[in-house]
Amino acid sequence: MNDQPGRPGRKRSEESRLAIIAAAVELTLEVGYAGLTIEGIAARSGAGKQTIYRWWPSKADVLLDALVAKAELHIPVPDEGTYEADLRAFLGSTFALGSRPQVVDLLRALMAEAQIDSEFGERFREMFLRHRRDALGTVLDQARVRGDLPASPPPETAIDIVFGTLWYRILATRRDVDQQLIEELIALLTRRDR
Repeated sequence: MNDQPGRPGRKRSEESRLAIIAAAVELTLEVGYAGLTIEGIAARSGAGKQTIYRWWPSKADVLLDALVAKAELHIPVPDEGTYEADLRAFLGSTFALGSRPQVVDLLRALMAEAQIDSEFGERFREMFLRHRRDALGTVLDQARVRGDLPASPPPETAIDIVFGTLWYRILATRRDVDQQLIEELIALLTRRDR
């Protein structure tokens, strides 16, 4: 993997990148986001501070890289043959990942940072939020092509309902995102009597 566009320097070592990301996640769990420092990440990972700063503009960006990798690894875009089955598979893997305490802590920290730092907020929206929305959009597109996507709600609203519910639970109420919620969302989004 090469350095980020526009950043001079040597090619990244994937081994070093993974060590840095793992160190950042581990330290966040141990000391919290507020206690996380680039110095701490460097010491834990064995990488130099300059290497970290060359590859990422901030500690939030290191964690964002980790979160993006986790989402891509654990939340595939299903093609189970029906909208309901695809939605169930997508929501199941999304909510399973979004229920892990370490992931919830990362999500909360990064969403908070995105509200404070507008430049990071743009990267967070582009690298993570948009990709998650696009993944669910693919599920909806597949259903539209098969002819089993209900006319209502419109796809953008369906995506807002799913992720709005997830983020509201994670950030505001701290209620579980569980199988019951998945079934409620499926029932809402697959109704054809509108």
